[in-house]
Parts: sequence; C-alpha cells; structure tokens
Amino acid sequence: MSAAMKRLSPREQRRLLEKMGLSVKPLENVVEVQIRLTDRVITLKNPSVQVIEVKGGGRIYQVSGEESEIPLVAQVEFTEEDVQLVAAQANCSLEEAREALREAGGDIAKAILILSARRRS
Repeated sequence: MSAAMKRLSPREQRRLLEKMGLSVKPLENVVEVQIRLTDRVITLKNPSVQVIEVKGGGRIYQVSGEESEIPLVAQVEFTEEDVQLVAAQANCSLEEAREALREAGGDIAKAILILSARRRS
C-alpha cells in the first residue's frame, strides 16, 4: 500500500482536521433527519450525525443513515361552490365533481371536460 493510500487512525484524523481549523463532534440522541425537497421528502432513520465546526463560525452537518423517500402530493384546494358548479355543469354527483376537481388540479373547466369525456365513453 502506498503512503498516499495509508489509512489514518481516528486520532490522526482528528489531529489533521484540527490543523485545518476543523473540529468534529458527534450529535447525540438524533432519532430522525428529514430533508424536504419540492417534490419529495428524504428521511434518514437512526442517523449518525457529525457536526464539523469551522474556525470563523461555520458548521457543517454530516449525516448518514437508513434512507427512505416519500413523494409529495400537492394538496388541491377548491371550494364547495366550485364542486356545485362542476356538478351542475357536468350533470353528475357532488362526489364525482370533487374527484374530477382533484384530478384536474382544481381547474373547473378541466374538471367539467373530464366528466363530459367520461359520460361519452
């Protein structure tokens, strides 16, 4: 094994980091870490979290753990008045109108078109 590939002991790693102006400390009792993105949530269960403090005031969090992803579903908002309008225009039940509005992302015209197309088929 070459000198460049030599493994460092934890003590050597700590000393090297201290020379670079960094200190590493574990963050204890962490149960879960969540990273929220626009389209999903990444959850790390039973994570190992290290806090790397930089001289001069910065902090870096190093996180590793068992990963799971959950896609985010956008909540569609519409009023009861919208539901009644769609139901009246498409000649359907209120529940069918609600379902069509959810499918259409709250767009009334699109919901009416969806219901009309279903009636034709």
